[in-house]
Amino acid sequence: MRNSATTAWLICLCVSLTVIWGKATHGDEQDDTYELMRLFVDTFEEIDENYVKDIDRRDLIEAAVQGMLAKLDPYSNYISPEDLSAFEQDVQQEFGGIGIQVHFDQDHREIVVMTPLPGTPAYKAGVRAGDRIISIEGQTVAEFEVGKELATAVKLLKGPAGKKVTITVRHETTDDDGTAEEIAENSEELPEDQKVEVKSTIEKLEIERDVIKVATVMGDRYNPDGTWNFMLDDASKIGYIRLSHFSRNSTSELLAALKQLEKEGMKGLVLDLRWNPGGLLTSATEISDLFIESGKIVSTKGRNTQERTWRAKKRGTFSDFPMAILINRFSASASEIVSACLQDHDRAIIVGERSWGKGSVQNVIELEDGNSALKLTTASYHRPSGKNIHRFPKAKPEDEWGVMPDEGEKVEFTTKQMIEYRKFRSERDVLSNEAPPESEFVDTQLDKALEYVQSAMSGEVKKQEAKEETEQVEPEEESKKAAFIPRSFFVVPAQTVL
Repeated sequence: MRNSATTAWLICLCVSLTVIWGKATHGDEQDDTYELMRLFVDTFEEIDENYVKDIDRRDLIEAAVQGMLAKLDPYSNYISPEDLSAFEQDVQQEFGGIGIQVHFDQDHREIVVMTPLPGTPAYKAGVRAGDRIISIEGQTVAEFEVGKELATAVKLLKGPAGKKVTITVRHETTDDDGTAEEIAENSEELPEDQKVEVKSTIEKLEIERDVIKVATVMGDRYNPDGTWNFMLDDASKIGYIRLSHFSRNSTSELLAALKQLEKEGMKGLVLDLRWNPGGLLTSATEISDLFIESGKIVSTKGRNTQERTWRAKKRGTFSDFPMAILINRFSASASEIVSACLQDHDRAIIVGERSWGKGSVQNVIELEDGNSALKLTTASYHRPSGKNIHRFPKAKPEDEWGVMPDEGEKVEFTTKQMIEYRKFRSERDVLSNEAPPESEFVDTQLDKALEYVQSAMSGEVKKQEAKEETEQVEPEEESKKAAFIPRSFFVVPAQTVL
């Protein structure tokens, strides 16, 4: 019975695939395709019937799909039904949750709240930075499956808006300045009579989930009311905007920040696209259009897609102030579209490091009536000047790819500086009634961007020649070392949002 059912199912699969392929192929090509599909079906049937252990058919099909995609580029992939929800949340930046950024403390096996998001259910319930979540829905965090602690927390904390979730948190406080974690660490080195006691209280909270909207546009620090402060230098009136990635809401968020800065008398702007992996092409074109009045923004070309060009419109353009864009080796895709566009139109100067080099466009294609999806590279994009952005396999440093900083504006970070920046930014992005903590970290890339904007505002802009004393050129071996460290390690904020 099973053999006949399996055979019938496989024949249907083979016929369906062959009919689909036949729409685009003829003659010998169609015959070859049929033979190749028969090879696939025969292999599938042999595994299904004769492999030493029973294997789930869906697992086999998904493995076959992933195997096909592995022969393509790194950006084409299959999105399973289990992963589709998380993918859609990444694009929309909306989900049902309580609104906290967390990381997992491996030593104490506790989930540490890095910061609550302003105005969210967690913030209103009294959850604060430094709190430790010790149980969720009655399940002790310390007993979560090893290696899947955050995944388990995500599953328990995220859910439909309006539904309640119960968590137990430990609030840690002291009568001294500094966080409980810092004081406990420093106290270990003190004599017994000088050690500081860390006080803690346990509280059980029932929190009603809401739709959490994760901001992609951020400033330098939080204001006391939970809004972002986008004015980096009140005296010089230089604005500073960070864009974490390009989602559906990014354009409206950025527009609101620009209008706020405009009201505050902004005279110059630094747009920080460091560690920005990209996102939606539409958001990239819309954001580029905010800063240039006319001309080509980007064009795309594909094998079976019509060539398309996006052009800027004058209406709504912010063009009356000097501007610098910060990029680094992890700025990719949509980040490169924006920085290349503004560089080619002489609208902004590019400061930092050479970008990643991703000049391809992925189209998300629904599968199984929308229950799964295929993210497939269907086109490549080109900057207004026509220069190439994509870093092809075996590309050399001297080849044309990525977005390069303007002459004299190259400032590279060593791996150590990247790690220090991550720590600095994570501490600075905490929502608190107090000012951000003091830090010895010097952001040389931001300083370089500010130097340009300030000189442009004073009318003293000059194309500077690259000077060794103004650049921190990373040794070749250090650059290679950093390139092999996953981008996610340096992403800021480097926490899970729940």
